[in-house]
Order: sequence, then C-alpha cells, then structure tokens
Amino acid sequence: MRLSTLLLPATLFLSGAAHAQTTPEKPVIVLVHGAFAESASWEPVITRLEKDGYTVIAAANPLRSVASDGAAVSGLVKSIKGPVVLVGHSYGGPVITEAANGNPNIKALVYVAGFAPETGESSFSLSGKFPGSTLGEALTAVPLPEGGQDLYIQTAKFHAQFAADVPAAQAAVMAATQRPITMKALQEPTGIAAWKTLPNYMIYGSADRNIPAAVMKFMAERAHSRKTVEIPGGSHALMVSHPAEVAGLIEEAATAK
Repeated sequence: MRLSTLLLPATLFLSGAAHAQTTPEKPVIVLVHGAFAESASWEPVITRLEKDGYTVIAAANPLRSVASDGAAVSGLVKSIKGPVVLVGHSYGGPVITEAANGNPNIKALVYVAGFAPETGESSFSLSGKFPGSTLGEALTAVPLPEGGQDLYIQTAKFHAQFAADVPAAQAAVMAATQRPITMKALQEPTGIAAWKTLPNYMIYGSADRNIPAAVMKFMAERAHSRKTVEIPGGSHALMVSHPAEVAGLIEEAATAK
C-alpha cells in the first residue's frame, strides 16, 4: 500500500477539523416580548428558527420599567457564551435597546413592530409622534397596591387593536393570556440608544394600530436599519400572523457579515 493511501484518512480528518474550526458559530436568538403579550407568542417563530438549527430563548419580560426590564434581559445575555441576536417586539424594543449596552456579544438588534427609542425617548412619546395609534382608547387600568397602574387591552377590543390579522379564536386566547405593563414602563425614558452602534433590522405592519407605520418608518430611517420590511395589512402581532417573514429577517441578521 502506498504511503499516500495511508495518509489519506489523516488528511481528510485534518481537513474536516479545520473546516469545523472555521465554520461560524450560530448566534443564540433571544426573543423579548412586549406589552400585552407573553413569551409563548413567539412560538411560531421559535419553531422555524429551531428547525434551521438556532438555539432560541424566549425571555420573560417583567414589563415593570425600562431600566429594570433591560437589566433582567442583560443578565440573561451575560449568561450566554457566544454571539447573540436580540429581538424585541413592541415595548420589547426599548428593553433590548437597554439590554444591549455593555454586552459585547450582541451581534444585531431586530425590532419586530418594536420601538427603537433615542436616548430620552419613551414608548409613550414615540407612539404619538405621528397620528394613527388607537391604543389609548382600548386600554383599561388596574391600580397596583404599591401605587401606579397596570394597563391591559380591553378584551372586547383586543382583536381589532392588537391582532386584527389573527383568527378571532386565537386572538381571544391572546387577549385572555395578555401580560399587563405598568404606566411607568411606557413613560420611562430610554438610556443609551444601542442601535447607534449595532446593526439593526426592522419589520412592521402597515395596519398596526399600536405603533403607526409612520412611526416605524421614521425609526428605521433614523437608525439606518440594514433592512426594513413592511408587511401590507400587517397588525401589531406580526410574530403570530407573519412568523415566516419575522423568522426570515432574524436569520438575515444572524448570518450577516
């Protein structure tokens, strides 16, 4: 047997090892829900991402304040070894903007019908920057024992307000399982705007009644979004009604050079 034949398996092994070392590590995808939703709202997106080989964590957003919610998500990010793509829906946008600061392993930010605030801006101030939001008319407030208020979307108005392009029966379950947010969280100014130094991507619906499309377009242009997707007729609940498009944008952010 020739020496070259004997060396062939070793050569193949070394070649394979070198390839394995140079194959980029897939980022962990951290999904952060917003107000009036919960972690399970990401289920259709999670299914697609996991099918494509991504590790996904749907964080439990406390919905208490931008600073404390951002700190909670930041702590989760710090526990992850390797690159992370942070994805925020709605109020989850300010939370990922806050959480990204001080975490060098953040590869990109993806805003899914989510606020991308400048330093000093709040969800409340941004939502009213252009006309079109009807959220205020749909809310009901519940006093908290320690002071302040928890806000819910009225059950009868949830479908039209939050998830108009979701089947009525599914929207009814979403209404029943919605997580409240404090008034404080919606009014609290954001700290450092992490999107200024990180690649960011945005997707939103043209028929969003929580965050008007004009607001989303303004934020995307201001942040120099690497890719902005507008879903014609899309509601605020894009992760439920258009999970393929949402997952596709997340994967673009995860694989971008």
